[in-house]
Amino acid sequence: MSAAVPHPRPHVEPAPRTGGGRRRSVGVALLSGAAGAALVLLSGGRTWAEGTTTAARSVITKQASGQDVTGLPGGLAIAALATLVAVFAVRGVWRTVVAEALAVCGAGIVAAAVTGATDTAALDEKAAKANGLTSAAIENVTHTAWPWVALAGGVLILIAGLLALRHGRHWPAMSSRYERDGTPRPRRARAAAPDPDRPEELWKALDRGEDPTGDARR
Repeated sequence: MSAAVPHPRPHVEPAPRTGGGRRRSVGVALLSGAAGAALVLLSGGRTWAEGTTTAARSVITKQASGQDVTGLPGGLAIAALATLVAVFAVRGVWRTVVAEALAVCGAGIVAAAVTGATDTAALDEKAAKANGLTSAAIENVTHTAWPWVALAGGVLILIAGLLALRHGRHWPAMSSRYERDGTPRPRRARAAAPDPDRPEELWKALDRGEDPTGDARR
């Protein structure tokens, strides 16, 4: 007598965890945007370039911070923070528009950081002021790594914007009428009118700031 051969069970793929992926994209976008803006603002106050100039027969060292070279990254970083918050305050097509603006802020920071990494206009201006001239050349120019820190911050903001464009339509909005999955919350049932034959209920209604005679007048 032959043994029964068990039939192979069909392999069922597990359903994708959309909720976990949604929360993960929100967390990554928030962290990337906030960290990127912090890096950009931090680098703006640091020295991007320095050089020497001769004034009154003495060599003077001049330094240029990120804000001296270009104020664009700092302004865009502040705009990116506001835009990052606005992503969760709007819905529909406006969320797409705001997400695009966030990505543009990141791209603009990257472009400004690349341009400012080799810029010497701010140093030339400081050299001219030291010599009392309208223009002067700076010498022995060296550049620091802070422009590239700003560039990294811009990339993080750009990533946040791209995540908002890709997954933003599934993210929750800052509204008390919506649950985490975006569905409207059920409205709470209105409390029944107090029984006028029971004085204790009338006093409780007055303590709650309600008009116990309101329904009776309708």
